[in-house]
Amino acid sequence: MFEQLIKKLQDPKKSYITLETTPRHDALFTPVIETIDKLGIAKKVDGFSTTDNPLAKLKFNSIIAAHQLQQTFKKPTLATMTMRDRNKIALQSDLLGANSIDVRAILALTGDPAKISDQPQAKGVFESDSTMLLDIIKCFNAGIDYAGREFGIKPRPIYPFAVSNAFAKNPNTLLKKFIKKLDHGALGVITQPVFERENALMLLELFEEAKIKSGNRSSTLILGIFPVTRLKTAQFLASHVPGIHVPKNWIDALYEAQKKSEKEEERVGLALSREIFGSVREFHPKIHLMTANRFSLAQKLLEE
Repeated sequence: MFEQLIKKLQDPKKSYITLETTPRHDALFTPVIETIDKLGIAKKVDGFSTTDNPLAKLKFNSIIAAHQLQQTFKKPTLATMTMRDRNKIALQSDLLGANSIDVRAILALTGDPAKISDQPQAKGVFESDSTMLLDIIKCFNAGIDYAGREFGIKPRPIYPFAVSNAFAKNPNTLLKKFIKKLDHGALGVITQPVFERENALMLLELFEEAKIKSGNRSSTLILGIFPVTRLKTAQFLASHVPGIHVPKNWIDALYEAQKKSEKEEERVGLALSREIFGSVREFHPKIHLMTANRFSLAQKLLEE
């Protein structure tokens, strides 16, 4: 399952699409799975991902959610693990447990700060950034734990992924971050959403340079796509989410559309989203689709 996913990722001629899912503030992940099944989306993607308490807000466990997606759809799933909530002992323990239920693609994330959590007085662990988790995975793949002790029963291969901003005023900042993730062994690096072709091409150019400088030639950049159909969403991303650039033409087009009607606003946003999705697929068909669980939007993009 995972080997096939990595082969598709590393083959420049093959399409690779993963769909992000966000476990809810519920005791069951089943409703998310049922929605995906009803819309028939699983047939149109190569795999999924599960988020890990985004914005430091309590959600269903990402590893168990990943396992349930895999069991239902027989598609590999990237389980996100954040450094905010675990020290090195808990990280390794969770990796061992995930390994035993065949959750072996791990998206290493530093995590949003605990101070924005809705849990009173929650504290972040942040023993290190996400590169520690990448290093732990490297050790596990060598049959040892992070302290250098050999496992009696060795873990099955784990496939590490990382994330990156999609925009910075100084491109060298992005280059340095790419190199850092590649130096620590990331097989794939998923970007924050891109909204214009030029931004995507710049990221690909920087990533190729990072591959040369790091010596990690097998890693692949995966471009994030987030369909936006509301002006307020575009404005929020542009104003409050670091590492994302929403072009002025998107903001202007959605502004004019929302003055006419909500239906027109959605039509314009979907048209813009389809345009960037189709454009990216033409020159770099390695995409991570994010919809904040608005899976009907994913369906509309994927049906073409």
